[in-house]
Amino acid sequence: MTGVCPDCDLLQRLPELPPGGRARCPRCGHTIATRSTDPLDRPLALTVTAAIAFIVAHTTPLMGLSAVGRHASTTIAGGALEMWQQGEQITALIVAFCAGIAPGVYLLFMLAVLLAVRRAPAPPWVGEMLRWGRAMQPWSMNEVMILGILVALIKIAELATVEPGIAMYAMGALIVLFAAIMMTADPHEAWNRIEWADEQQSPRSGFASETHGAGAR
Repeated sequence: MTGVCPDCDLLQRLPELPPGGRARCPRCGHTIATRSTDPLDRPLALTVTAAIAFIVAHTTPLMGLSAVGRHASTTIAGGALEMWQQGEQITALIVAFCAGIAPGVYLLFMLAVLLAVRRAPAPPWVGEMLRWGRAMQPWSMNEVMILGILVALIKIAELATVEPGIAMYAMGALIVLFAAIMMTADPHEAWNRIEWADEQQSPRSGFASETHGAGAR
């Protein structure tokens, strides 16, 4: 596969990288491509763990409030529903999509891809799921929601007693797990295992177009 270095625009060719190897541009030294030592098992284990944390985060109370002898608790879905009922439909849709739908779809697609590519050649639909998973990735904004919750908790701490729920800790774990999945998952390995419908198209050319022509040596 040939490509262009994103730093110095040097056109170069990428050989087959060994596990744990990386390719650098011979002119500027920029790291162009890497290959994980465990491109399938580790991200699969992280994705399964993230899926469990996701279920816990959305099925258990996010936090509880106690004031003047009254106690109330809510879940993420319950909070979005309450916003909808109080006339904040746009905010409710944003919260539901960025904190629930997008992360859930991303995890579902990643699980399907990582399970399907364990036996090469993988079916062609894996490529579409990989594309859709990467499209959902930027919309998974759990960390933004947690930051907003913490700001709100600081403001109401003088008015009520705040009790973080299990879902709050699960969301924190989910943020760390999402970052770990993105660091360990190797799209190159998945593309190499796809059974291409068009035999004239190679996995490397498909991956090159997917990564927008990232060059390597």
